Amino acid sequence: MLIKRCLDLGAQTLVIPFVQTAEEARAAVAAMRYAPRGIRGVAGMTRASGFGRIVDYATRAEEELCLIVQVETAEAVGRIAEIAAVDGVDGIFIGPADLAASMGHAGQGRHPEVVAMIERAVRAIVAAGKPAGILTLDPAFARQCMGWGTTFTAVGMDIALLAQAARGLRAGFAPDAGG
Repeated sequence: MLIKRCLDLGAQTLVIPFVQTAEEARAAVAAMRYAPRGIRGVAGMTRASGFGRIVDYATRAEEELCLIVQVETAEAVGRIAEIAAVDGVDGIFIGPADLAASMGHAGQGRHPEVVAMIERAVRAIVAAGKPAGILTLDPAFARQCMGWGTTFTAVGMDIALLAQAARGLRAGFAPDAGG
């Protein structure tokens, strides 16, 4: 139901978190597609359909949608090939924080076991012929992931960038900053 709402509002790319199996990936795909290929309910007067002005929206919407599933546990990493094989999965994003936690290393995203699992995941996604993605605020690790094959690598988050800018501004007005 939430997928339908997002799509009806006009979203064209969805990132579905915590996909553990091919069955869960198939369910996400089905939720994005109209019958007979899926279960998405039809509503004619939505933002996505131009409030009814796009006459053939229901027949071509699927062509314009992108589904990215997140793999966030060691178990899911082991199932990447089957998840990637699901028709309609357009890319796979690795959730490094949850992956680390699932491996018993919460808050330790650079633990050697976690890094090795991320590399394994990226290489498996690439081998399956899908785009691989990840989020990291560490530029060196971002480059390392790109070297393994990530093709969409998030290197910043709005709140982190805002906090960094606020710290910089505050530092410029600290009593010992000369400002």
